[in-house]
Amino acid sequence: MSVEKIWIDVEEDINTTEEKAYLLPFIVDSSDSVVIVLPGGGYEHRADHEGAPVAQWLNEHGISAFVLHYRLSPKQQRIPLEDGKRAIRYVRAHAAEYGIDPSKIGILGFSAGGHLAAITGTVYEEQSITVAGITQSISSRPDAMILCYPVITMKHYGHEGSRLALLGSDASEEQIAGYSAEQRVTAQTPPTFIWHNTDDDVVPVQNSLQMALALEQHHVPFELHIYESGGHGQGLALEHPVMGNWTKQCMIWLQRQGW
Repeated sequence: MSVEKIWIDVEEDINTTEEKAYLLPFIVDSSDSVVIVLPGGGYEHRADHEGAPVAQWLNEHGISAFVLHYRLSPKQQRIPLEDGKRAIRYVRAHAAEYGIDPSKIGILGFSAGGHLAAITGTVYEEQSITVAGITQSISSRPDAMILCYPVITMKHYGHEGSRLALLGSDASEEQIAGYSAEQRVTAQTPPTFIWHNTDDDVVPVQNSLQMALALEQHHVPFELHIYESGGHGQGLALEHPVMGNWTKQCMIWLQRQGW
């Protein structure tokens, strides 16, 4: 299993002291599906336990993974989103190289990484990419989303720390609405698995409930699991007697998606 960094090119006009974004690959040779993992951290850091261990869990179930080291650049909101979109396009453009079906590319995020996953999955576009001398138009739309105790809205019930780190204290109403994922859902939003805990005192469960309502209103297939206890930021939580069930339920859901 290779864990060499795959650097993702960035635009030269973005001023940032943060190192460039990169992907860490965790490839299963017999797998034709992949999930890109986005750790949380309030857009101020990336939580290690929500990165490589999650990729390894996916590998154990026969699914390849990439962990995205997205850039942390406070108050420059388009930077993480560009990294999310670029990661999807990179993996899709190089699908043949990794033995991946380009229609089986998912994205999974925790907390603020869940926000980035949700925004990436609702604000996507096509862009021309040249691979091996061939230029083709590649979509940044993931084929599935997995949102784990996600920050969803930049409005009421959102996570103030994530909003301030991403948008700053003087964000306009337009910016706040633009980065509220529940307002960006359309009928083309990919199928989604969501889980949250009712006792989460960092990112209120209303975030996931609002996302679920938006998906339902646009007739997007989704599955929602709300657990009684577990707090926030527990990652895989494999040994937890309540929320530890999420990994099993998520894998069943992925299998139903054909993964």
